[in-house]
Amino acid sequence: MPVRSTRRTFVGVTALTLAFSVIAFTQAAYAGKPVGSDKGATTEETGGGDGTGIYATARITYSGSVAANGSKGNVTSADVNWTPPPCWYAPYLGAKDFKKKMSQDIESQMNAPGMGGHAGAALSELKRHYEDEYGWTDTPGYKDYNVDKDGEGMFWAAVENPDEPDLLKRNSCNDLPFWVDNGEAPPPQYEQAVTPEILAALAYQHMQLPDTEVSLAPEQTTKVNLPTWAWLDKAVFDEVQATAAINVPGFNIEATTTARPVSLTLEPGTDDAVTYPASGECVINNDDSIGEPYARGKANRTPPCGIKYLRSSGNGTYNLQATITWDISWTGTGGAGGDLPDGTFGNGQAVTVQEIQAVNR
Repeated sequence: MPVRSTRRTFVGVTALTLAFSVIAFTQAAYAGKPVGSDKGATTEETGGGDGTGIYATARITYSGSVAANGSKGNVTSADVNWTPPPCWYAPYLGAKDFKKKMSQDIESQMNAPGMGGHAGAALSELKRHYEDEYGWTDTPGYKDYNVDKDGEGMFWAAVENPDEPDLLKRNSCNDLPFWVDNGEAPPPQYEQAVTPEILAALAYQHMQLPDTEVSLAPEQTTKVNLPTWAWLDKAVFDEVQATAAINVPGFNIEATTTARPVSLTLEPGTDDAVTYPASGECVINNDDSIGEPYARGKANRTPPCGIKYLRSSGNGTYNLQATITWDISWTGTGGAGGDLPDGTFGNGQAVTVQEIQAVNR
């Protein structure tokens, strides 16, 4: 079996990557589209057989409280340094399907006008890699695209996260498609191979939290220097879950991300106001509610959660921002699990503040 050293020279992995890039950028770039495709996976997408071969492209399926049509959810990470994975590797095609796809693309590009020099040589090396066992120390080549093992595993390929705005990060999973036997873990050098933890981060990215409309007393219209009570009943919000899963022959993993509300932050929409408590952060109560509903007889009390406006809103309104902070954790296949950064989501509410009218006698 021909083997090359780990030194990444032109006739080694660099050539193969270049050749694969030629195909990826001139054909449908399947290196970047096996999971989720252009606009991200949707809740209807599944893996399995198709009409052209044994195995179709693996897709991530989302369920639970997720945004429609696989779009990005409304959660904002409280950790500005945390981002979902920009790309990953996932099951792509069975051996026969991969051979059909890859060999056609290689031949098409090799026969294209002007395809010579480095690009032509790279395509030849790419062909040798999948047909004639050309490889290097940590990446063996394949004999006839592994067709004698069809049904016993799948080729894995890179997947871009369509919601990652940085093109360089999105394209950072640039290794060639590689084979993984059913039931086996991907080779250790592919650190970005999809795992339950990666799925948990993607579920986080697609999670849709409920709108936050705070109950107020007085409602909508209040008075200058009159404490306005704010609260959220337990029935208004509860924990939210989103699940991401991959289910293909020989590879089935999933992760569920759970968000639990822990506090409510009030921003009055003007500097001419004070909040209760002074921090503006109302913590969750023992009964999982936040704040305390106003009731007759509490007029002279200070609300545990609320606002006092010091100036009239005039002919307009103040935009009260009510933001809930959610504690987010995940569990996944094999008992894996852990914490993810807190998430936040909030809404604006228009509040009219009037001067208290005095009557002179």
